[in-house]
This record gives sequence, structure tokens and C-alpha cells, in this order.
Amino acid sequence: RCPGYIEPQNLTRVSEFFLLGLSDELELQPLLLGLFLSMYLVAVWGNMLIILTVSSDSHLHTPMYFFLCNLSLADIGFISTTVPKMAVGILTHNRVISYGGCLTQMSFLILFGCMDGMLLTVMAYDRFVAICHPLHYSAVMNPRLCYFLVLMSFFISLLDSQLHTLIVLQLTCFKDVNMSNFFCDPSQLLHLACSDTFTNNIVMYFVGAISGFLPISGIFCSYYKIVSSILRVPSIGGKYKAFSTCGSHLSVVCLFYGTAIGSYLGSALLPSPRKDVVASVMYTVVTPMLNPFIYSLRNRDIKSALWRLY
Repeated sequence: RCPGYIEPQNLTRVSEFFLLGLSDELELQPLLLGLFLSMYLVAVWGNMLIILTVSSDSHLHTPMYFFLCNLSLADIGFISTTVPKMAVGILTHNRVISYGGCLTQMSFLILFGCMDGMLLTVMAYDRFVAICHPLHYSAVMNPRLCYFLVLMSFFISLLDSQLHTLIVLQLTCFKDVNMSNFFCDPSQLLHLACSDTFTNNIVMYFVGAISGFLPISGIFCSYYKIVSSILRVPSIGGKYKAFSTCGSHLSVVCLFYGTAIGSYLGSALLPSPRKDVVASVMYTVVTPMLNPFIYSLRNRDIKSALWRLY
């Protein structure tokens, strides 16, 4: 309990939190379980199929598809952080999560979520080099640079994750243990804290803005150069061919960042538990599920490779 009501409770004595989930109605639980397990299996199967297809087809051993494989791995980790725990909670009618489990889930969620954003930025840079500097593409996007970009994306994501975790570890007591979501959200943990979290809020949103603003800026700059280059192409067919190579990536960027930014800013400016849950479902479940379909349905190389694999 918070000071002013009962003597403050140390963080070490707060051993668990309660995830309120999507709905308390018992008749909806089997429907929610079936729906989210189906979405989870489709997401894992789709992303694994993308990885298998790219790995087995030598025509796809290029930087773009190398980054796509890593994005699929990040998507599998991203959706696996939340849905299995929610499914177990529905099956056992127990939505309690331990304090350590909450911090672990939050840490992995931020890690894979930030990894998604960083890889989308790297893929935008890859498309920029391919369209604006096609003659130098092989020299610029060499294997050493590709591995370096993926490793840098991982380490930046890991740093972002650990900074959020360290901020939450500074909290000393909570006014409630009920969390109005189906996973441990760092912004909600700060909202539940008794102590003055103004400084922690500033630091957390600053870190979130940096980890979100920098990738978005990189994507925007890349596409600004891409669009400028495409507009200089004289033929309509040439413009369509150039833009079609990055249409799938742009669709995934809009889907991922649109829902993530909406949820992140919405929880800070206009708190609404129901809207937060809906936005969270969109960027933690729907986006990883749709990514492989967006890339496979809009990409002739992937469709051809899938057919050969079949």
C-alpha cells in the first residue's frame, strides 16, 4: 500500500501481479483462447516458413532476405513473449504473474519489439542503396556490413530493454497489483507505483522516444531519397518496378509503427485501459502474424521460392 494509507510495502514483498487480460466474461474465454492460439500458430508457422524458404533457396541469399529472416526471428520472439502466458492464464483460470516473471516478460517484450524497429530501419537503408545506388549495391551491402547491422540492432535493443528494466527496479512500492493488460507493460508499472515517478517517466519516455524516433527518422530519410529517385525515372513502368521492391516493407513499417506509437502515446496522454489493450493486441499479436503474409503475397521471389519448396 502507498504511504498515507498503510505503511509502505517494500518491493521485495510484492511477489506477484494480476493481469486483468482482455475480458472477465467466462463464456468468452474459450473463444479468446482459440482465437489467440490460432493467431499465434499462424504467426509462428508463417515466419518459420519464411526462414525455411530463404534458407533453402540460393536465389534468396541476398541482404534483403537476410534481414527478412532476422525480422521473422524477432517476430517469433515478440509474439511468444505474450500469447503463451495469456493462453496458460485462460486455461488455468489464473492470471497471476510473479514479480520476476513480470520483469522478464517486460524485458524480452522491449528487446524483440525494439529489434523489430531497428531491423525495419536497416531494411529501409538496404532498399535505399538498392534503388538509389544500384551499381554500388553489392559493394556497399557486403556480408560484413549486413552482419554488423544486425548485431548493432541487437545490442541497441538489448540496451533499451535493460534501461527500462533498471528504471522499473527503482520503484519501491505499488498502490495496486492489478494490471489492465494481458502482459507486463512498463508504462503501467510506473502508473501503479506509489513513489514520485516523474523523473522515471521522463527518462523512460526519453529512452522510448530515442529508440522510436531514431529508427523512424532513418526510415523517413531513406524513403525520402527513394521517392526522390523514383520520381526522376522517366517511364511509368520503371517507377512501378522501383516502388514495388519496397512496397511490402513500407506496409509493415506503417502497420508496426502506427499501432506501437498509438499505444505508447495513448497510454501517456489519454489513459484508457480498453483502448490500450486493443492497441497492444494490434502491435504484439496482429503485426507479427501479418508480416510473413505481406512479404509473401507482395513478393514474386518469395512466392516462386515457396512454390519450388512445395
